[in-house]
Amino acid sequence: MTQAMEPTAASLPERVTACLVGAAVGDALGGPVEGYSPEQILERHGGRVHGIVGPWNAEHWRTARPIAPYHKGDGHVTDDTLMTHALIRVYAAVRDHLDAYAVADHLVPDLMTNPRWIPELEADALPLQRIFLAEKWLVARIHYGHIDPREAGTGNIVNCGAAMYMAPVGLVNAANPAGAYAEALDVAGTHQSSYGREAAGVLAAAVAAACVPGATPTSVIDTALSLAKDGTRSAIEAVAEVAARHREFESALVPLRAAITPFDTVGPDYRAPSLGARRPSRLHSIEELPIALAMLLIGDGDYRHTVLGSVNYGRDCDSIATMSGAIAGALGSGAPPEWAKTVAEASRLDLHAPATTLTEITQEIFTRDVHRRRTHESAYASLTANP
Repeated sequence: MTQAMEPTAASLPERVTACLVGAAVGDALGGPVEGYSPEQILERHGGRVHGIVGPWNAEHWRTARPIAPYHKGDGHVTDDTLMTHALIRVYAAVRDHLDAYAVADHLVPDLMTNPRWIPELEADALPLQRIFLAEKWLVARIHYGHIDPREAGTGNIVNCGAAMYMAPVGLVNAANPAGAYAEALDVAGTHQSSYGREAAGVLAAAVAAACVPGATPTSVIDTALSLAKDGTRSAIEAVAEVAARHREFESALVPLRAAITPFDTVGPDYRAPSLGARRPSRLHSIEELPIALAMLLIGDGDYRHTVLGSVNYGRDCDSIATMSGAIAGALGSGAPPEWAKTVAEASRLDLHAPATTLTEITQEIFTRDVHRRRTHESAYASLTANP
């Protein structure tokens, strides 16, 4: 049984750090088993994954398909973390709330022009050379296609590509889920449409809701449901109902997959998507966000149980664990220090520096928000004053 997580009085800097480090560690844990089923994971590892593991194909990772040439495993983060850190760099440049044009002006050039250490490639390279085709869409549409950034996500495959790196938007809007939802929808419009864009908004809202003092997994899911629309809302409701009946992830793996199946377009074989996969729809949902929220509920917000459930679910489990790790961290339950240390060293990344930067920026933005709100209040008071 998992232990109930007591409401935490963690400060903003602590929550920001736990969220961003937790997302990166979840990403690194899920990477080596991404794309496989729970049964395949069980067979490959002789049991469930309980920490950082090596590549699926061991020493043959350089040539074994379908993973080559990426070194997934051994504590390496994937594109989920690379994109999260890239979005934080946009906040560092703008130092205010972001919109679609901030993505066009800052994120797209960063992906194209600034080489960085890419752990899975074990080399310095442009992030553009690592990110998936759904993320390359940002560059193709905005830089080369000159599409209005607010509409650039239209036509892309509908997946979790935007949701996987939206945690910083939730943190900048800490304790303001509606604000996080709205900002994330604007930012994600450059990249995604339909339920992929919706998931980005709900993920950001969930992180913001987790920052509310006294928040619990249940309150986070309730907030997500209050904002989510269409198939995304229905999918969260369906998996939350299943999750409420389980206290360990093992017994929940099959029922959760059954619950999300009506909303998932990919189909039973993750590596061979169905003909109708990832197309816009008001009836469907990405799989990753609802499952992340379900694992948060099953693990009662405890980082280790939440993220290990996400990892052992398989399929797109690096993104599921990124999302659930971020929300658990924002609630105040951080990644085990030994995991964080291994991931930082293996990935050659300072996992704490982005959190320090984003905490500083979040406080700056809040000060601006207070000034803007008071200016509005003063103007409105003048408009409504008795003559």
